Amino acid sequence: MKKWIVLMFMAFCLNAFGQEKIEINENDYQNSGVEMADVMRSEGKIYVLVGIIGIVLSGILVYVISTDRKVARLEKAMKED
Repeated sequence: MKKWIVLMFMAFCLNAFGQEKIEINENDYQNSGVEMADVMRSEGKIYVLVGIIGIVLSGILVYVISTDRKVARLEKAMKED
């Protein structure tokens, strides 16, 4: 049964199409600015983005540290028994 399901999903994946090919011209090689970042910086939204990224990364760090402490406590409790 699993083999049939996998084959069915593979058959559907074969029908997927990628992006259309866009021709690259000389102007693309000369472009040194990032339009999205420039717009966000000019509107002051880049600082909001940096703040959100910082909050998410600090939350992940706090979660990893707390999990490590819990595991260390459990290991210590197992050694005492």
